[in-house]
Amino acid sequence: MISLQQMQYIIALCDEGQFQRASEVCFVTQPTLSMQVKKAEDALGFLLFDRSRQPLELTPFGEKLVPILREVLSESAKINTVTQQMKGNYVERIRLGIIPTIATYMVPDLFPQWLDKLQNVQLSIVEMKTEDLIVALDKKELDGIIMAGPFTDVRFTTQKLYTEEIKAYIPNESRTSVVVDDLKELHPWLLSSGNCLRNQMIQLCQIKDEASENQWNYEGGNIDLLIKMTEQYGGYTLVPEFFHTSTEQKPFLKPIVSAQNELYPARDVIAIYPNRSLKEKSINQLIREIQLKYNTNKKKFDVLGWK
Repeated sequence: MISLQQMQYIIALCDEGQFQRASEVCFVTQPTLSMQVKKAEDALGFLLFDRSRQPLELTPFGEKLVPILREVLSESAKINTVTQQMKGNYVERIRLGIIPTIATYMVPDLFPQWLDKLQNVQLSIVEMKTEDLIVALDKKELDGIIMAGPFTDVRFTTQKLYTEEIKAYIPNESRTSVVVDDLKELHPWLLSSGNCLRNQMIQLCQIKDEASENQWNYEGGNIDLLIKMTEQYGGYTLVPEFFHTSTEQKPFLKPIVSAQNELYPARDVIAIYPNRSLKEKSINQLIREIQLKYNTNKKKFDVLGWK
């Protein structure tokens, strides 16, 4: 059986892909880390890493074992948590990841309520794109994530938070609503690759990548900038319902009505956290505050996926 310390070295080497960087993360010398990984491999009877590749790659055995090691290390950390809780000096740390198009309004809206409801919790919030959030959650680097659904994995609990309408931002448009066909003649301003709202815009508006290959273009990292591009150069972009816009901008937010079934495009916002998490009570307090704030829409929606 390999030790917990050896497991930590293996995980660090898997994440960093190089012995030098992994040893720095673990605060040991490179020879020490290399020796302990080799001892673990000898005890297991199989190589974990293909050392002929740079960066290092997991062997087929390593691919199967590393997720188990992550789970073992996560469970072992709970021993210290329970001990500190019983001593009465435990401060719970919640590491929460949120996609940028949700974080931009949710964090300023709810941060005061979260601080008030979770007074014995140290809350750390990071913005990441959807795929990066899922990887970080799988690696135990985050305790929970908030993103657009759907998402299913038997290892995690998924809770729906609310459904959010997606509207078109079109300056100088007099109509109170539009249909998708109205957008086809307008230039689309897209978020950069990796943002799920970009994928939803391409899906909803039937945008083809080759359509803009011969045109000047800009793809932005935040919605505020894309709104400014539409105001200065025309076209349109898609904006989530709860995104903060100014009083002057609100008239340019147009509902998109389906010509076939009178449904409005929307996304489901969900929270995901590990099963059997010791932090589930605090995470659910965060979730309740979110649901109370945003779960108010009564329209009929056509919910879009994020891929």
